Amino acid sequence: MPPHQPPPPSTGTPDWAQLADATAARSRRRKLLIVGGGVLGAGAVAAIVATAVVMTGKNDKADTTSGRLPSASASPEPTFAPVAPPSPPDPREFISSADKDKAPLTTQSFFPQAQPVMSPGAAYRRTATDTAADCTDAAEGGLGQVLQDNGCRQVLRATYVRDGVAVTVGVAVFDTKAAADKAKDQYTGNITPLPGDDGTAFCRGTTCRNSANTEGRYAYFTVAGYTNGTAVPADDTKALAAGRDAGGYVFRRILARGSEQAAASVRSKTPGH
Repeated sequence: MPPHQPPPPSTGTPDWAQLADATAARSRRRKLLIVGGGVLGAGAVAAIVATAVVMTGKNDKADTTSGRLPSASASPEPTFAPVAPPSPPDPREFISSADKDKAPLTTQSFFPQAQPVMSPGAAYRRTATDTAADCTDAAEGGLGQVLQDNGCRQVLRATYVRDGVAVTVGVAVFDTKAAADKAKDQYTGNITPLPGDDGTAFCRGTTCRNSANTEGRYAYFTVAGYTNGTAVPADDTKALAAGRDAGGYVFRRILARGSEQAAASVRSKTPGH
């Protein structure tokens, strides 16, 4: 009996090697599809994000069709209303009436400097001061009566000397500007010359230069002459200049009195003072 041999392969038996190869090929195709799908998905997401960015960027751009820039949302800055300091009142308001003119009435306030420069290059030396409670004691030649009739309160005087000329200036104090103006309009005679502390007398029984003026409730008068007692001639310029200098000096002192009181009234109304 011949030896046993396996039967020849049947055509109906599966080819396992071929089946393995086919399975591996399908697996590779499936992986490629998954990877490709992932790439396509990521690309789609990126496209959506890029579109959103472009759309957002369009909103931030200027409106070129209307010519307007996008409005800012910054907080408004605080504003402060300007507060101007009050203007000082007119100084003449304080020197025109005793009701407002409350500063001390002393020779120091009217004649504070011992050697004032009353005009450019003209320095004087003060030689005497005086206060007369009775106005008639400081005036002569009818002026005393004029002062008294118009309600003069007192007369403050000072004498100044320069280059052989002496001048006395007297400030008559009234309650109102109207009274001072009336006394000046009725002016006659002169203020009495006030001798210097050294005993030098001037304008005694001789011709001298006289003047009269007013500012506020004050009438002020000058009398000027030579210290050697001689008469002042008609063509004199030195005594005339001394009278003008002394009158101008007192005028400025009276205005300063008003300015100081006006400034003080403003300070008293300012917070913190």
